[in-house]
Amino acid sequence: MALPHTSYLICSTPRTGSSLLCDALTATDIAGRPEEYFQFRARTGEPRRPREYFEGAEDPEIFAILGARTRGEEDEDRYDPSRFPRYEDFLTWAIDQATTANGVFGAKVMWGYFNGFVTGLRWALPGRQRVPLEQLAGTVFPNLHYVWIAREDKVAQAVSLWRAIQSWSWSSDQNPHRNTVEHLQYSYPAIRHLLEDIQEHDREWAGYFDHCGVDPYVVSYERLRVALPEVVIGILEFLGLPTGRGVAIPPVRRRTQSDDLSRTWAEQFRVEAARDPRVTEAAVVERPSIRAVGEVSSG
Repeated sequence: MALPHTSYLICSTPRTGSSLLCDALTATDIAGRPEEYFQFRARTGEPRRPREYFEGAEDPEIFAILGARTRGEEDEDRYDPSRFPRYEDFLTWAIDQATTANGVFGAKVMWGYFNGFVTGLRWALPGRQRVPLEQLAGTVFPNLHYVWIAREDKVAQAVSLWRAIQSWSWSSDQNPHRNTVEHLQYSYPAIRHLLEDIQEHDREWAGYFDHCGVDPYVVSYERLRVALPEVVIGILEFLGLPTGRGVAIPPVRRRTQSDDLSRTWAEQFRVEAARDPRVTEAAVVERPSIRAVGEVSSG
């Protein structure tokens, strides 16, 4: 396997349009094949189950709605490192899968799995146990760039995540029978917990970038929805890849899952949050929460 000469990580939290962005970048055939290869937690060695999104939550309403649901047949086993004798073998496979013929590697990493990602790199590969965090990923992925995608409307993001957790539906064509009004329940404490979690993970990403002294290319979900080709071209330029006539961006199949139910829940949450002293006004106001939407940050 030839090592890539250019690498990038799409850094995100759930329900930001990151899968749509990955599909579009893959469709160019020159920007790697970014997928969520690294989606296993350091503590469990597995992806998060529905109840694990609510660690620390005490409201019984949340768990009554979720029931005993665990991972199902829809989970992606291809990205399970236990399929391989060693994590190093899994990493070799992932790099090979994620690298296009022109030597560009791309992958997506959620903050919720970042500890597992770091642990894998640090302990699976010789000589990296003492490498400083800010240097670690760059020792594995050559010429590493970061793309940070976030969502301006955090309430809408938390609502979308609560729906996805209930239905275990992460795309518009997955489990449609469980992603309907009849199968979904509104929960103020669940959405509030997820909102706080999302905000904390965005702060952690910002802290990581500051610690590493890197300027990620920053994209918002809201811009992605209306200007996908422009966002993709901007990322190609950020990576130093050609953006001339030879680059085609075919239409992607994914579509937004937002609908009247999501908007109703978001409005209901804002009303209830306005009476909740635990929730600040800034937490529920739709506004940019990232530094330079759709541009390289100024640092």
